[in-house]
Amino acid sequence: MKKKDGKQTSRGQAIACLVAWNGTGKPIQGFLDTLVYDSGLSHEDRQLAGMLVFGVLRRQGYLDAIISRFAKTALRKMEPLTLFAFRVGVLQLCFLERIPAAAAVNETVAALKTMHQPAWLLGFVNATLRAIAKEKASLTEPEAVGLLDHPVWLLERWRKHFGEETMREICRINSLEPQLCLHSLRTGREELARLLAAQEIRSVAGQYAPESLLLPDWRGAITSLPGFANGLFQVQDQAAQLVCQLLGPFREQGRYLDGCAGLGGKTCALAALLPAGAALNAVEPDERRVRLLHENLKRQKVQAQVSIFPGDLAAFAASKPLLFDGILIDAPCSGTGVIRRHPDIRWNRQPGDFAALQATQLSLLNTAAKLLAPGGVLVYATCSLEPEENQQVIEQFLSVHNDFRLKDCRDFLPASAVSLVDKQGFFLPLPAEEIEGFFAARLERVGGE
Repeated sequence: MKKKDGKQTSRGQAIACLVAWNGTGKPIQGFLDTLVYDSGLSHEDRQLAGMLVFGVLRRQGYLDAIISRFAKTALRKMEPLTLFAFRVGVLQLCFLERIPAAAAVNETVAALKTMHQPAWLLGFVNATLRAIAKEKASLTEPEAVGLLDHPVWLLERWRKHFGEETMREICRINSLEPQLCLHSLRTGREELARLLAAQEIRSVAGQYAPESLLLPDWRGAITSLPGFANGLFQVQDQAAQLVCQLLGPFREQGRYLDGCAGLGGKTCALAALLPAGAALNAVEPDERRVRLLHENLKRQKVQAQVSIFPGDLAAFAASKPLLFDGILIDAPCSGTGVIRRHPDIRWNRQPGDFAALQATQLSLLNTAAKLLAPGGVLVYATCSLEPEENQQVIEQFLSVHNDFRLKDCRDFLPASAVSLVDKQGFFLPLPAEEIEGFFAARLERVGGE
């Protein structure tokens, strides 16, 4: 949305983004790309707009509780535009301390004015936000209110699977802004830390992945970090870094496959792990992602080791490639383990999603099994916390593939990460301060040396 001088504003674009996304069930990222990141806003305003969008999604339940206390109109009677404007305003008042209360109120109301909202509505929003600002000191903290800011059905699932205490801890983590985590692909962690320190950028070594660095204070553009242009690192959570190690030890002259490459985070990590003479194929059907995959491989300077197939895994299998020594299936999933990074997931998912996802995941595993050489390794991974997408998929796969054996992931991970493996041998970190929720299983095909 634009000011009177014709310039777009961060509050207006954030509200417009949330209204456009509301009820679609689609990822918020596409709306952010169109309405915020490609809007012509300055870098600072884009950053603020994104912060407002993600903040509303993380704290929606608490924000609504505050609005309900002060507004004379019930939330259910408000138009989405009004409700999201309120949420954006209250988020600034309660969580963004660097924004003065007067600016939070005035700029939110101004955004509604540019959207041609009636004078009575502007007055209603203005008066309500000012009342909240005046009583800010008396507002109960989110944790004390007991609101968990997740759909009830999802809370019930997690309570059943993990218990009350763990469920609440997952919700607490999901309400926090994630730290930036780097994977030092082409230089040692210590060398990358020195490079960052030279630019006065504080970094902390990751607890679990040996080549990980956390940047607790960084709020700038990733591309402006030293070493980005030269491909010295990529942004990658510790869980994703560790999953790639589960495909090892890698063989010289070996053949490897990333069956669900996406933007290429794990593809790049795998390519960096390969010994001389080994080759990696990457499969990705989406045209836009293929283009970005090429760009990422080039920046990481590993494009010579990777062949990209622009199609799905079934089409790749139909091309009758030679069998592979190792295959990674990072399957499409519900993403309930990465809600902290993608807060819209909690509101987009529905209870019936898991059955359809499981069918897709099993189909991918069954196709991959046909492409694996005897003695080869098949790693199945998701960023989901749900048994239907994780343990149940492996159980069903093994029930019809007698030539595969489940291996203990702790035998293939560094000592720093063995605590993330459960009694069954599955890699299963839950969302925590330093790591996203993830699942991985290592399967080996009987035969070979």
